[in-house]
Amino acid sequence: MLDMKITLDPTQIRTLTAQIRGQVILPDDSAYEDARKVWNGIIDKYPAVIVRPLDTSDVIAAVNFTRRARLPLSVRGGGHNVAGHATNDNGMVIDLSSMRKVVVDPVNRTARVEGGATWGDVDQVAQLYGLATPGGVFSKTGIAGLTLGGGFGWLRSKYGLSCDNLIGAEVVTADGRLIRANANENSDLLWGLRGGGGNFGVVTAFEYQLHPVGPDMMFVFAFHDGSTEEGMKKALRYFRDYCAIAPDEVSTILALGIIPPEPELFPEHLHGHRFVLFGGLYMGAVEDGKRALQPLLDFGTPILDHSGVKPYIEIQQTFDHDYPDGLRYYWKSINLGHLDEPAIERIVAHARQQTSPYSTTDLWDIRGAVSRADAESGAFFGRGSAFLLNPEANWIDPQTDADNIRWVQEFVDAMQPFSDGSRYLNFAGFQEEGDSMMQKSFGPQYERLAALKYKYDPDNFFRLNQNIKPKA
Repeated sequence: MLDMKITLDPTQIRTLTAQIRGQVILPDDSAYEDARKVWNGIIDKYPAVIVRPLDTSDVIAAVNFTRRARLPLSVRGGGHNVAGHATNDNGMVIDLSSMRKVVVDPVNRTARVEGGATWGDVDQVAQLYGLATPGGVFSKTGIAGLTLGGGFGWLRSKYGLSCDNLIGAEVVTADGRLIRANANENSDLLWGLRGGGGNFGVVTAFEYQLHPVGPDMMFVFAFHDGSTEEGMKKALRYFRDYCAIAPDEVSTILALGIIPPEPELFPEHLHGHRFVLFGGLYMGAVEDGKRALQPLLDFGTPILDHSGVKPYIEIQQTFDHDYPDGLRYYWKSINLGHLDEPAIERIVAHARQQTSPYSTTDLWDIRGAVSRADAESGAFFGRGSAFLLNPEANWIDPQTDADNIRWVQEFVDAMQPFSDGSRYLNFAGFQEEGDSMMQKSFGPQYERLAALKYKYDPDNFFRLNQNIKPKA
């Protein structure tokens, strides 16, 4: 518990509760302890008040109250941001978890989704019509944070990132106005929302372009032996070469790690065994997918294979058991310009130093629709890179916090020679590097974003995020 806990006075509480139709949760309430917690167990914050709006009018009231009370403000969608931006100490949390409505227009292939929805919510409704939009690879992730930060997922090479498919939004600004951003209204704001983070307001509704997807798709999820360094290097070379020739219909992930001691997920005789995971999805006809993805199975005899024809919704839930609430997480990333032999050797050397069996080293290929989009399509940067490297530390024991965090930080530092220094801001650790990291991660887009921030939030009211300082 904080030594210096700020509490609202009775007049402030009466004012706020009179304006809010949803829940107002205070530190003395029985619901507070659960409400203050976020997905990442290492984040331990105590906000002064948590508001769960029922609708946009509640959000406007909460924003106005927070501004007048001069409180810090966090906006919580799914609450899965690794850095813990969804909460704070001694401030306001606007928790959108009661606003999760998904409405699909199957004729125009669009979906309007409230800001508290998860990707599982979107997939369940959109698949009723045989449609989907690129989301993440973890169904419990909130749509808001993932989209505003970019959005890597299983459909990216064919249809782009989540932010590339954002065609409209409803935003509550720092001065309590509700504005719409689309191709015809506030198009500059729409550009900023496509990868510029939560800098410009509370996004209460997202509108996405949908695409025909599934329901059944060919999916590869094969664990290969990674017991030797040379075996891991061989796998990375093979993966790199496959990505160079794979069609846009294929999106892939490679992961290096150790099979954790989870009997319900992995056979006990494999616990502690180092692995290389090849993951891949084919966006198209199943038979075409079997041919296109076969090379990922031809690499060798898998030690564990969950590949096959699966419903898209099931594919989207593949990683759900790997990231439970309350585990301790520290993830960083770096964009790699190439994957040559020195880069492969360094990746393998550092991957094998992981301190927790729950951690992994992930590699996402960047190509197809992601790499073809230009700077005018949105604020997201990093499309010119070849791969996104994401060492993720996942662990249980608080006594090993420092060791796990150090592993990730030293890993990313070691990969700097192979990068322009930019990273995927949804995987940015605790953003220790501050402004310098933000500037590198947006490159030439940064000045335009700083000006946009000044236009919509000149006082940096929305600052508990991947923050861009306003600049006139």
